[in-house]
Amino acid sequence: MTSTLRTMSLAVAIAAAIGATASVAEAATRRVNAKNATPLTHEELYKLYGQKSWIWNGGAGYFSVRQRRFTAWSRENGNPSYGVGRWFITGPGKLCFTADWHAKDGTAPATTCFSHSKRGSVIFQKREPDGEWYVFRNAPAKADDEFSKLRRGNYVGARLNKIEAGLGKVE
Repeated sequence: MTSTLRTMSLAVAIAAAIGATASVAEAATRRVNAKNATPLTHEELYKLYGQKSWIWNGGAGYFSVRQRRFTAWSRENGNPSYGVGRWFITGPGKLCFTADWHAKDGTAPATTCFSHSKRGSVIFQKREPDGEWYVFRNAPAKADDEFSKLRRGNYVGARLNKIEAGLGKVE
């Protein structure tokens, strides 16, 4: 396989791992009508994600407030990879993270964005650009809400370092 094809393949696998995890796919079965919902503010998104790890099936991403650094790891389809980049808020209710993802086959950039709105205390989320709205956090919050997978602290660093060491220097 050529290095261009490997890089494209890596980018596709990473895009699948980020936000398209089983938990988000399951959440899509709970589609909702987010009509009349209000986008979250910059401050609300910052508080929602800052200094927290989002635990995915087969991976996790950490949203550090220091320089808005984003780090993540994945074992999508059993293939270890890690990403290092930044997270940012692009407008009302929209959070994105971008990273260079490193795996055995090479390095590829990936950017993923989610929109967030609320109606009362219920928060809705959808993956951009083509996702469906679903309840991210109920009011009161439920144990199976996607929101419950956001945990204060860095649950990424140790695993990322281990994957990085196992892959060696990846160009």
